[in-house]
Amino acid sequence: MLLTIDIGNTNITLGIYEGEKLGPRWRLATVHERMPDEYGLQIVGLIEHGCCSPDKITGICMASVVPPLTPKIVQACRDYLGQEPLNVDAGVKTGVRILYESPRSVGADRIVDAAAVQRLYGGPACVVDFGTGTTFDAISAAGEYIGGAIAPGIGIAADALFSRAAKLPRVDFDRPPSAIGRNTTHALQSGLLFGYVGLVEGMVARFRAELGPQMKTIATGGLAEIIARETDAIEIIAPWLTLDGLRIIWEMNAGA
Repeated sequence: MLLTIDIGNTNITLGIYEGEKLGPRWRLATVHERMPDEYGLQIVGLIEHGCCSPDKITGICMASVVPPLTPKIVQACRDYLGQEPLNVDAGVKTGVRILYESPRSVGADRIVDAAAVQRLYGGPACVVDFGTGTTFDAISAAGEYIGGAIAPGIGIAADALFSRAAKLPRVDFDRPPSAIGRNTTHALQSGLLFGYVGLVEGMVARFRAELGPQMKTIATGGLAEIIARETDAIEIIAPWLTLDGLRIIWEMNAGA
């Protein structure tokens, strides 16, 4: 069995694959202060809770955009699972040609997503990832990573608004009854939800103008389904796209 780990700024996502089938998967809060032993015990506990013995893990593939946490997770995998993880970086085969001006500056998760799209859906495509930031990534018809756009994530935008406007209360990220809010709660919910729907629709339209009318739009991340319900701009919802990409990259490199 393969353990995949995606280390993001807000969440750490883990999933176990048996062949191409994704089994148990989890999202954890990213905590910088946690030590390798704490992460190791937590990972082992999750695997055991998922009805799988840690001894059955035969490989680990991970990607990280949080450099201070990378060695901690690597150490946890060594000490608690007895495995040396494959960490997706510049020296790992991904099958994705990067056309970005500075290839090393592209987040590992964005390249992993591109590898998944290339294999599972084909290009041209726009990947919308709702994470700490809301990212838009362009994949060519040949499966190349062209570039993209980065906007503040919904959570960051909400936190900034609530912290800087003393009279605005924190609200749940829910769908309001209408776009025109008749109270402060509904007005905030409308601005957050429908405002980001408008962002997605506008960016997707611009990417399609550059990539062509055959462009697919694939959404991933924790809020993908909520946003997708409000727009036709998103064609495919793939909440575990990054984990799929890690599995694909592992398969490319396992025999190397």
